[in-house]
This record gives sequence, structure tokens and C-alpha cells, in this order.
Amino acid sequence: MHMLNPYCGVDRDPRGVVRLTICNAGSLNILGSAGINGVREGLQVLATERHVRALVLAGESEKSLIGGADIKEMAGLDQASAEKFITGLRDLCEAVRTFPEPVIARLPGWCLGGGLEVAASCDFRIAAHDAKFGMPEVRVGIPSVIHAALLPRLIGWGRARWLVMTAEIIDAATALAWGLVDVVAPEGGLDAAVERTLGLLLECAPEALRAQKALLRQWEELPLKASVDLSIDVFGQAFLTGEPQRLMQGFIDRKRQA
Repeated sequence: MHMLNPYCGVDRDPRGVVRLTICNAGSLNILGSAGINGVREGLQVLATERHVRALVLAGESEKSLIGGADIKEMAGLDQASAEKFITGLRDLCEAVRTFPEPVIARLPGWCLGGGLEVAASCDFRIAAHDAKFGMPEVRVGIPSVIHAALLPRLIGWGRARWLVMTAEIIDAATALAWGLVDVVAPEGGLDAAVERTLGLLLECAPEALRAQKALLRQWEELPLKASVDLSIDVFGQAFLTGEPQRLMQGFIDRKRQA
């Protein structure tokens, strides 16, 4: 594993899959300001590498991807420093959300608060059979903010309201039923489930997948007609990459041989 900085370990494989491991954040991967900034900086470096096909976001510990933000640090904040702290976490979530290639969150153990906000910013969430999820901020005197705003889009207003207002912890089966995670792996099968998802993504055309992710991000923000109309230009631009011509002709040739 190559260390981009003390908080970011990177493994690359020949397929273009990059695994970013969050390091040196304790057994539960609790992130303070230094860790938040370190992971964001690592993501920004990786985002410039054009040979990347997919990113897996993982924790050094099997107890968590990110257990949450550092309560010990937050307990000493005032209004100005609190806004600075949460701006840093916002910037980390945005670095995940705007990463050009698909991002998979590998989710063992606990995923709470700021950790769930980071996970929600990923494209895919693959959970261990015993993973636990929650937004406990209101129990410690703060509201859930920043990328908690993604939760109603993922799971609907009622369930998002339940998470952020009751602070109840939910299990992996509930998270799957709610649509908070995409896959719950069987016991011992988390890495196999991540690998299966990677396999699906690697079968797709890389430029098309990159364009699709960018479109989805714009669809989140735009009215329906603007989303529809914007897509026309993106469809046309796909033919500048050469991928449609090559892959469609390959499909036609295989059909002829069948």
C-alpha cells in the first residue's frame, strides 16, 4: 500500500481499480479535522488520474469505514470553529460525490453520522451482514447537516426524518430494505460483494460511465425538462470518444456470428 499522506493508503490493480484506505484514525476510523483534510486531499489527487476505472473507499479497521466525526474535537468548538470543521467535512463529501469515476463504499461494522454522510456521497454502498447505520447527532446537541441532505433522495423523506430525528441505529437488513445500501453481503463475503460490483462496472465503457455519473449528479439538481434537454448534448458527445462505434459494431459482429 502506497501512502499519499498519513490518512490515505492507496492500492492500485492492473484493471484501473483503486482502493483508498482511510488510515491512522483509530479502531473505529473516527475522523477529526486532520483526517478529514487528509482523505479529501487524497481523493483530489486520485481524481486527476485518468487511468482510474473505479474507486473503492475502505477503512483500515474492519469495525468501520468511518465511524463518525471526532466528538472529542467537536466538544471544544465554538460557532466559528464549528462552521470551519463542518465545512471541511462538506468538502470531503463533495470530493467523494464529484469523483469522476464510480465510488464504492465498503461498509463493515459501524457507519454513523459523518461516516454515513460520506457513504451517502458514494455511488454504491456495499454492507457487511452485521453493519449498523445511524445519524446520532441530535443526541449530542447538534443537527445532522451537509450531506445528510442526500438521505431524503436515497430513502425518502419519512425514513430520512426517522434517522435524523430519532437517532435510532438500524441494522443492515433494514438499511437494504430502505434503499440506504445497495447490497448486504453474507457473513465473510464483503470483499466478494465489492468485487462483484467492480466486475459489473468494469464491463461498462469507461467514458460512458464517467458521463453517466456526471449526468446523474446534474439530474439531482436540475428540473426535469432541463435534465432531459441536457442529456441530448451528452449523448452526442459520447460519439466523439469512439466507444459507441467500437462497442456497437462489436455487438453487431457477434450477433452475425451467432
